[in-house]
Amino acid sequence: MPGWDRPAAPARWVGWLLPCFGVLADAGMAQELEPRAYSAAPVGTHFVLASYARLGGDVLTDPSLPITDVKSKIDIFAMGYVQVFDLLGRTASAGIVLPYSRAHVAGNVFDAPNSVYRAGVGDMSLRFAVNLLGGEAKTPAEFVRHPPATTLGASLTVLTPSGQYHANRLVNIGTNRWAFKPEIGVSMPAGNWFAEGSLGVWFFTDNDEFLGNRQRQQSPLTVVQLHGGYQFRPGLWLAADAGFYSGGATTLNGVRSDDRRADTRYGLTLSVPFTTNWAAKVSASKGWITHAGGDYKAISLTVQYRWID
Repeated sequence: MPGWDRPAAPARWVGWLLPCFGVLADAGMAQELEPRAYSAAPVGTHFVLASYARLGGDVLTDPSLPITDVKSKIDIFAMGYVQVFDLLGRTASAGIVLPYSRAHVAGNVFDAPNSVYRAGVGDMSLRFAVNLLGGEAKTPAEFVRHPPATTLGASLTVLTPSGQYHANRLVNIGTNRWAFKPEIGVSMPAGNWFAEGSLGVWFFTDNDEFLGNRQRQQSPLTVVQLHGGYQFRPGLWLAADAGFYSGGATTLNGVRSDDRRADTRYGLTLSVPFTTNWAAKVSASKGWITHAGGDYKAISLTVQYRWID
C-alpha cells in the first residue's frame, strides 16, 4: 500500500504500526517465552537449530489514531547455533540466531482498507550466558554422574541492526537500532518436576532514520518469565509458560506515544527427542492481558541437532 511506504502522514501518526513489527522483531526478543533457558548441559555440547514460527492476530495501537482492525500474519524462519563451554570453572554458552521474516499486515486508515507485504532478513540475535551458582562446568561423564541441581545464571542478549530496513517505509523487517537485554534466571529441579523464572530488561538505542530523518526512541522494557513443567524422561518434557512485560513506550521527535506495554502472555512448550542427537520442540502462546501490540497468537516448531566433543 503506497501510503505505508512514504512519510506522508503527520509525525504523531507514523509510530502506530511499530508495535506490529515490534511483534515481528520480538519473536526472538521482547515477547519470547523460552523454558529451560538456564538448564545445565555438559561442556563441549553443540546445538544447531532450525525454527519456524507463525504469529497472527490483532495489533493494538494508540486509541487516538484513526486506525482500526489491524491484523497481521507473520512467518519467521530462523537458523541458530549454540556452544556450551567452561568459563573459569562455570558452565557458559554462546549462541547466534539469524531470522528471515515475511509478513502480511492489514488495517483500516480513515475507514479505508489497506494492506502491505514485507519479506527479508531480520535482525541477528547474539546471546551469552553463564551459570553463577550450582553450575559448575562438567564433562559429559561427570554430568551423567551428578543429578540436576538448582542453578542461578545470568545472560546478555544483543539484537543487532542487521535486518532489512528502508528509511522511507513505515513497515520494516529490521529495527535499525541495537537492543540489549541483561537477565538473571533460576532453574530448580525437583525429581521429574522443574520450575524456572527469569527477570530481564531490554534497553534500546535510538533509530535516527525512522521515516526519513525522524528520531524514534523507546524506553526500557522489563520482561519476567515463569515456567513449570514435568520431564517424563531425558529430553521429553512439557512446560507451562507465562510472561509479563512492562514499559517500552516510544517517543517520536520528542513526542511520547500512548503505547506503553502492560502485557501478559501464557503458553505451553513440548520437547520430544526422536533420536539420540535429534529433538523437536513445539510451543504455542497467546496474549492474555494486552495493551500495545501483545494481542496475538504464536505457534512455533524447532528442530535441533546436538553433538558433544
